[in-house]
Order: sequence, then C-alpha cells, then structure tokens
Amino acid sequence: MKIGIYGGTFNPPHLGHLAAAKTAIEVLGLDRLLLIPAAIPPHKVLPEGTPPPEHRLSMAEKMADALLRPKVVQVSTLELEREGKSYTSDTLEELHRQYPEAELWLLMGTDMFLTLHLWHDPDSILRLAGVCAFGRTEQDGEELFAPQRDFLCERYGAKVTTITLPGLVDISSTRLRKLLGQGEGREYLLPAVYGHILMNGLYGTHADLKHLDIPELRACSCSMVRQKRVAHIRGTEEEAVRLARRWGADQTLARRAGILHDCTKYLNLEEQLALCEKYGVALDELERSAVKLLHSKTGACIAKAVFGEPDEVYSAIFWHTTAKENMTTLEKILYVADYIEPNRDFEGVERLRSLAYQDLDRALLLGVETTIQEMEERKLPVHSRTFKARDWLRSHGVTIEEGTE
Repeated sequence: MKIGIYGGTFNPPHLGHLAAAKTAIEVLGLDRLLLIPAAIPPHKVLPEGTPPPEHRLSMAEKMADALLRPKVVQVSTLELEREGKSYTSDTLEELHRQYPEAELWLLMGTDMFLTLHLWHDPDSILRLAGVCAFGRTEQDGEELFAPQRDFLCERYGAKVTTITLPGLVDISSTRLRKLLGQGEGREYLLPAVYGHILMNGLYGTHADLKHLDIPELRACSCSMVRQKRVAHIRGTEEEAVRLARRWGADQTLARRAGILHDCTKYLNLEEQLALCEKYGVALDELERSAVKLLHSKTGACIAKAVFGEPDEVYSAIFWHTTAKENMTTLEKILYVADYIEPNRDFEGVERLRSLAYQDLDRALLLGVETTIQEMEERKLPVHSRTFKARDWLRSHGVTIEEGTE
C-alpha cells in the first residue's frame, strides 16, 4: 500500500491544496491520502483569529469530500489529538506503526521542501517516508528543486519526487485570510469551505446570513451537504428557474428555493427530529420514523430561520418531497424541478420533462403517481399527503393520458 501524508494547518484549505492533493494521488499512484490538520505547528505561531481545531478539521473534511475519492482520501485527527507540537517525525513514526508494510510519502510545498533539512529530526522523516514536493507556480521548477533534491538524496538517502503545477493561481494562506476579512477571496476556495467560513464568521467575515447574494447562498448550501449532492442541487436550481420563466413565477424565489431545498439532506433521524421540535413542526407517525421525509421540513425551517427566506420559499421546500393538495405554482415548480433536473436518469423522465413545459399540473400528477407506484412496488409506505395531492389533482380534472409526449 502506498500512503500519502499531507499535513498543515489548513488555515484555511484552498484550491492550491486541492490541486496538490489531486495531482499527488495521480502522479504517485496513492492507494490512500491522509489529510492531517496540525494542532500546534512547530515552525510557526498560529496567527490571531485562527479558528479552533474543530473548524479547521471540518474544512479539511470538506476538501477531502470534494476530491470524490472516499476510499482513497481520508482526514486524520492524529495530530489534533496529540498534546504539544505537531512534529512530523512523530506523526510518521505513529503511521509506520499503524501501517508497517506501507510505503509512506510526505507531501509538501516548495517552502517546506527547501527547509526540510532544518526540521525536527529530518533523519527520521527521510528514513520513514519519501518526499513529494510540489511547486505552486511555474517558477517553482527544476532549477529551484534540483539542488535541494540532490542534497537530501546525498545527505539522507532520501526518495524525492518533485511536481510543478503550472497555471495554478498562487495564494498564500496569510494573504487569503486578509482578503476574507475584507469580504474578498472566495475565488480561491471551494464553495463548501467558503460557505463554512461565512456560516461560522471565521477570518473576520461578518456575513448577514439573512441577506446573502446568490453565490454566497450557494456556498452555504454546499457547506451543508456532501459534494456528490451538489450537481443535483445545482441542476434543481437551474431547472426551477427555467420552469418559473415558463409558468410566470418569481425566478429569484425559484432559484433560492432550489439552492436550499436539500440543505439538511445529510442530517440523521435524531438531528432531523430535534430540528422539527425546535421549530415546532408537527409530525405524524410515519414521519417520525422515515428520515427521508424530514429533510424537506427541516430544510424549509433552516431556509426561513437561518437564511431569512420568505414564506413562499419556505412552503416550496417544505412540500417538495411529499407534495400536497392545492399547491401554489412555486411549490409545483420545485417539486417537478427536483424530479426532472438534468442529472436525473430513470425510465419515463423524458416524458415528464416534456410534460413539465406543456402542462405543469399534469407533470405534477405524473410525478406524484410515479412516486406512489414506485413506493408501492418497493412495499414502502406512502405519505398521506402524496395521496391527497393525487386525489386533489384528479378531482380538479387533471389527467395523465397514455402516450403524451
């Protein structure tokens, strides 16, 4: 097994870190990459305003999630749990005990590589692991790397690989923290990391969560879900806007509802129930045991209480899972958009997409009937509101004709 070790304060993790991690996985052929946030780095004092370890850990986890390689990329709390300074030699000794047969590779940037011989116990570091150094600019090339690589190989018998990441926007964490305090710098960060910073007021940010612009709202939404969900959320957002344009609804409200509709999707049942209790959401017996039915209700509550969204957005999110009788146009739009967004791929989706732009009520009925049929085939309970939605539409003359295109 070949394991990469990428440590640092991750204060905050930015796109340069992400590019380096992604490249190292491919170039070294890593079976596993461990991101290890440092508690107390030995080479510098953490600057004033540094977030507590739990925030830096959370941001590192979001970077790991963004790589979409869950079996390869993991975040380790090894150094956060260890008392005292985070010496790399101690970390490598511990990892060597955990993985005695593994080939370890230590990943680092140019500055760290050029001063590696001055670190605490470089003999142990270079005995236990190979070194992969990556340059952040095209100037960090062979002319800069070669003398240090030759020295480390001759003095310590080191294994060294150097990588230059051409075209990478160079940003220091110091500069980035300053930009964030000035309300800038989002372009250097993953949306999920930027959203976490905004929602927790890190690095001197003071975002008014109840009056966010669209990019900031998207970032906050991304910070609350897994990366694999983001494409669906963005697809639902854009589909909702197209449907709102077609059916004369408020496009901005449709967009904001799409952005937030799945924001609590990854909370567990206990967390969902706690939010419902906090915001006074009454639940029936089925809802108390079916976690998949709750994210629409808790998501609506978060949209209103945290992000200040109006009742129209609250209601659209609240009913986007079960539907209900006598829905508003915006409620119908979000329900259908969630069903037909471009990433959806199931038998009958093209018919539903076509129908959504011909007759919104008929598309809603088809979506509701499809849900009922699927749940019954899987022998799963169907929520009563879904039946009521179907029956209300039928009672108002809405039908689904076979062969409709």
